[in-house]
Amino acid sequence: MTTKTWMGLAGVSVAAAMAVVAPATAKDSVTIAVPAFLSGPAAGPFGVPARNGAEMVIDAINAGKLPAPYDSKGFAGATVTADFIDESGGNTKQVAEYRNLVQKRGVDAVVGYISSGSCAALAPVVEELKTLTVFAVCGTPRVFEDGARQYIFRTMSHATADNVAAAHYIKDMFPDIKTYTGINQNYAWGQDSWRDFELSMKVLMPGSKQSDKIQFPKIFAGQYGSEISALSLDEAELVHSSFWDGDLEGFIFQATPRGLFKQKKVVFTVGGTAAYRLGKKMPDGLILGARGPYGILVRDRKTALNEWFINTYFDRYGTYPSGPAYQYAQAVLATKIAYDKAGAAAGGFPTQDQVIASFKGMEFESFSTTVKLALAGGHQAVTENVYGITKWNAEAAEPGVTDVKFYPAECVMPPDGQTSVEWIEKGMPGAKC
Repeated sequence: MTTKTWMGLAGVSVAAAMAVVAPATAKDSVTIAVPAFLSGPAAGPFGVPARNGAEMVIDAINAGKLPAPYDSKGFAGATVTADFIDESGGNTKQVAEYRNLVQKRGVDAVVGYISSGSCAALAPVVEELKTLTVFAVCGTPRVFEDGARQYIFRTMSHATADNVAAAHYIKDMFPDIKTYTGINQNYAWGQDSWRDFELSMKVLMPGSKQSDKIQFPKIFAGQYGSEISALSLDEAELVHSSFWDGDLEGFIFQATPRGLFKQKKVVFTVGGTAAYRLGKKMPDGLILGARGPYGILVRDRKTALNEWFINTYFDRYGTYPSGPAYQYAQAVLATKIAYDKAGAAAGGFPTQDQVIASFKGMEFESFSTTVKLALAGGHQAVTENVYGITKWNAEAAEPGVTDVKFYPAECVMPPDGQTSVEWIEKGMPGAKC
């Protein structure tokens, strides 16, 4: 070996060693894409509040004005630039848009998505393109039950929690219910929601009977005259619905004058999104969920983070935050925590792999609840769930809820390694309620 060759190899070895021990480099900015429904029937009830919650928290992060302990600036010190993307247009469009965001626009991460259809279609694409993606809302359990994910995290509980908690609430508050039926949208979200509720009722209220006239109208159908007539004629005492977006509000507006809510008990697992938007037009007596401890159901929760979130949102947007605002804000906050944690460990701005390692299994206090990434190998979050009953607050002249009950995550979500169906069908073993 010549002296020149040896020196060249030595130089390579020294460079390699320096690359291993060198601290992470600094970075001035991080670009995240934030998809949400910004047009169409889901925009007003879901997409706009979701965008608002994310935008408000991103601005506070960049200014270092989140409440402690999250008052450091940026993601690991880098300023966050958000690119808000319209989720409307269907799954094919979302897949194409995601590829564009990653391959052409070079975003550092994607944080968002509301529809279960979007997330189900994107899950394999995310893994293919190997880009950190944080699902903020979409509820279908299939995201992680259909396969292991390395690059996807979901920062709130999935739909199983909503429907198991709904069945617990019915058992606790209306134990004399003998018959029940359902109306849910005909795609992954609606199908999974009804399945989990039906199975949970069989476990928790085995003496009650399911109707044989379950309805699955298409998503964004808008008109429900025939479905409301069928529900009125059905002998079932209780109606379960996971309607969301404009379908939820349209159904309430159309069913109210026909007296459906006086004839039946109705549980809306996502009904919290309609409370502030409908105001006094929201009927009393509806059983209301918000896909977790969010929106009107945690209005009275007195923590520094929750009070900051409510007051800042109201001052900025002139209304109180609903579930989607909380859920998107929670996803952004989780991403900041993972970046900050990874950056502290790296001694500088972290790599994507370091952020993912920090994200996995993380537990943190969010704006209205404790979040634990406890399922799917530390990629799927669990939180408590909550239900209440709508009641107009005449003194405050605003919507309110009564008989609010919280259910721990360990009561309403399956343990790691079990699918929702397996767990419920076995009688929810290990549930701690």
